[in-house]
Amino acid sequence: MKNVRFFRLLSLSFLLLMNLTVFSQKKWGGMTLYTVRNEMGKDPKNTLKQIADLGYKYIEAVDYKDGKFYGMAPDEFKSYLKSLGLQPISVHMGSMTIDNADKLIADVKAAGFKYFVAPVPPMGMFKFDPKTRSLAMEGTVEKLTDILNTIAKKAHAAGLEFLYHNHDFELKPNKDGVVVLDYLLEHLDPKYANFQMDLYWVTKAGVDPVAYFQKYPGRFKIWHVKDMDSQERFAPVGQGKIDFKRILANKKLSGMKYYIVEQDMTFDGLQPMEAIKISKEGLKKFGFN
Repeated sequence: MKNVRFFRLLSLSFLLLMNLTVFSQKKWGGMTLYTVRNEMGKDPKNTLKQIADLGYKYIEAVDYKDGKFYGMAPDEFKSYLKSLGLQPISVHMGSMTIDNADKLIADVKAAGFKYFVAPVPPMGMFKFDPKTRSLAMEGTVEKLTDILNTIAKKAHAAGLEFLYHNHDFELKPNKDGVVVLDYLLEHLDPKYANFQMDLYWVTKAGVDPVAYFQKYPGRFKIWHVKDMDSQERFAPVGQGKIDFKRILANKKLSGMKYYIVEQDMTFDGLQPMEAIKISKEGLKKFGFN
């Protein structure tokens, strides 16, 4: 009888270990909640559960209002993510200013994030034309550098890493002939500030991501991974023309620590949740893990 009980316990332990192993194997890769922003606005907890069920391991947040992430206090948000097996890695803080940075940084830290990201030039410098859907920057690159440098040092002092996220306009010469991204790379101290490279927007600007890795090695700590279709629209990973295999081969050179699936918009009836599901499968095709 004792032997029977022993083998039953052994079998149960083995099954539990196998389930835990399978669960851990399923969890890999990251995605930004910007892709499912409408879903997060309606039912954030259920949306996060769906993301976890797809097998993503970490997330990037983009919604912060009144000291809360998606309506949850920092500790509640952190605890709920943990219950789903999700890790908070990075957060886009478009509302950051020099004056409010300390409060934002404290809440980001409390929620368990590692990277504090400027998604666009802050403090009113970013411009968006809804008619042409074009992006631009107002003001000088020197002013932008000063702002980012000040906030980055605050983030560093709090134990966070500061990153700047690019679009295409930072890779094109401005009216003074200055390429904004190049200027930032050359004038922001890597001890305090580095970069989140959006592979789509770099490609959209007609620039080779690998050329940037070679010129500025180690500066691109996170990648935004999304594809480009034949009409140059956003597409799920593996459904477009970007050569991710070649880019991924230069992961170490770039300094990439995390990659985040993103799709700003979906087309032709494709739903955002389905897009991130397709991207998850597409990542395997190129060797992301």
